[in-house]
Amino acid sequence: MKLDLSMYESFGDAFEDRLPKHGKDVALIEVNRDEESARYTYKELRQEAKRVAVLLQQLGLKPGDHCAIVMSNQSKWVISGIAVYLCGGVIVPIDYKLSSEEHASYFRHCDPKIIVTEWGIREKWLADKTEIKSRVKILVTEAPEDKKEIRGHRWEAIVKGSPKPAKRTRDDVCAILYSSGTGGRIKGCMMTHANYLKQVENFSLRVQMKRGDRYLSILPTNHGIDFVFGFLLPMILGATVVHQRTLRPQYLTSTLKDYQIDITTFVPLILKEIQKKIQSQIDSLTPVKKTVVHALQALHRAATPRPRHWLSKRVFQKVHEAFGGRLRLIMTGGTFIDSKLVRFFYNFGIFVGIGYGLTEAGTTVSTPVWEQFHDDNVGKLLPDTEVQIRNPDASGVGEIWVRSPCVMKGYYKDPDLTREYLQDGWLRTDDLGTLDAKGFLRIKGRKKNIIVTPGGENIYPEDVETAFEDLRELKEYCVFGTHYLWPDTPLLEEKLFLVAHPQDEVDITELPERIRARNRSLAEQKRISGFLLWTEDFPRTGSLKLKREFLAKHITSNKKPVDIQRLL
Repeated sequence: MKLDLSMYESFGDAFEDRLPKHGKDVALIEVNRDEESARYTYKELRQEAKRVAVLLQQLGLKPGDHCAIVMSNQSKWVISGIAVYLCGGVIVPIDYKLSSEEHASYFRHCDPKIIVTEWGIREKWLADKTEIKSRVKILVTEAPEDKKEIRGHRWEAIVKGSPKPAKRTRDDVCAILYSSGTGGRIKGCMMTHANYLKQVENFSLRVQMKRGDRYLSILPTNHGIDFVFGFLLPMILGATVVHQRTLRPQYLTSTLKDYQIDITTFVPLILKEIQKKIQSQIDSLTPVKKTVVHALQALHRAATPRPRHWLSKRVFQKVHEAFGGRLRLIMTGGTFIDSKLVRFFYNFGIFVGIGYGLTEAGTTVSTPVWEQFHDDNVGKLLPDTEVQIRNPDASGVGEIWVRSPCVMKGYYKDPDLTREYLQDGWLRTDDLGTLDAKGFLRIKGRKKNIIVTPGGENIYPEDVETAFEDLRELKEYCVFGTHYLWPDTPLLEEKLFLVAHPQDEVDITELPERIRARNRSLAEQKRISGFLLWTEDFPRTGSLKLKREFLAKHITSNKKPVDIQRLL
């Protein structure tokens, strides 16, 4: 049955109406490795959210004000988010893993009235002397009792009364989610209540999540995927969200089993680690038992052209018991996925559904469907969603443009970028793909110089370049993804590398080691795999901005062999 949210003007209205209906059902469970650290029923969740809402209003949060949430993946994130909506505020989720300097730049951009964070992060800001405007109030979880020490307010403070009603309209902004930008440009996607109410309605049809289901949340809630699937959707439906504070595969599989998870979202990197564990167990079997497993898989494939969870559980009982016995869907997306990996899990009756989306489109554009298993596309378009493949080549591959009620209102503080990417109601994605007559979408590549790691993180090479500033041996440099220069490079093998133009008549014998040292200062997923030396001046505009596309063409048209010196 389709979820109908048309009677609500905002998520504040929706939560006010729906949370009491879930009563004693478990809303949130927080697990740290193998130890449960928190549990809330919907009644307790509602009480806590109202208490925090009163506290936020006492600190001055009014309808339309921005409240930044900088917290790790946990129950108090969800409670704080609901509290902001009860106040009529705008949530600005910010990645807690960023540096203090990066946090400060986001605060300058989003102008929060209040920041909600946890003590470990606040402590680091104090140590780093992070610049935060004095008028901004800071609410800190699990902080010392001394307010002077935290220079803020305690999240756990006891307050009386109920939050004042705050009316919002469907066209009002409810969240500003950051989509990684190039060249250090901050891109804040303004999402309205209408955008996300429609996204929740549409997505509920595809994942078939229902009241009482358990969803394992491991992605940070500032990520567009978990913001919808680990926060808005389950809280509206009355499902249980289980937060696991570590990403180590051994703890994830034990949580799946111990808490009998129904649905989760995994990035391909985690899927590969679990695959290795299962495969090692298969490899340890006797030849006779291996033959039996392979025969069962062949029979299972023939009997399940579409997912049949009840049947799969009987055929591969031990495998499903190891995952809790209820796991029926693992959602994945945000990066290119090897079809063999998806097929590996489906051979045991575990459905890995590949989807496609972007923050600007309300998170999801296409999702897998239950009617038939596919491993060669990113699913079917959501209801009320249109896609155009513009300027297709001879094989039908062109740029993907999206139109739907879930597309953002625009980029915060950036009307020029908004006009560039939103045209006549259509969102330009910068992705390349095809769309067949049945509405199934296939992604073929990226138009811009960007790679997505196996962990599902967007890495923009321009942001990596800052690590190589002030190398005296270099006159200029830039970072590319291999697929940007050589489209035939398999997407699963995409890497970053540095193009280095040395200073004239300089000794560059120490350059490799100096590049390695700078490379080690980067987060692992941002490190370059190698570098190539370029002896010509980079093409630039009249204002001396790098003409990246022109340089790429020079490199790819170079008749000389391109010698990439490996670092990793």
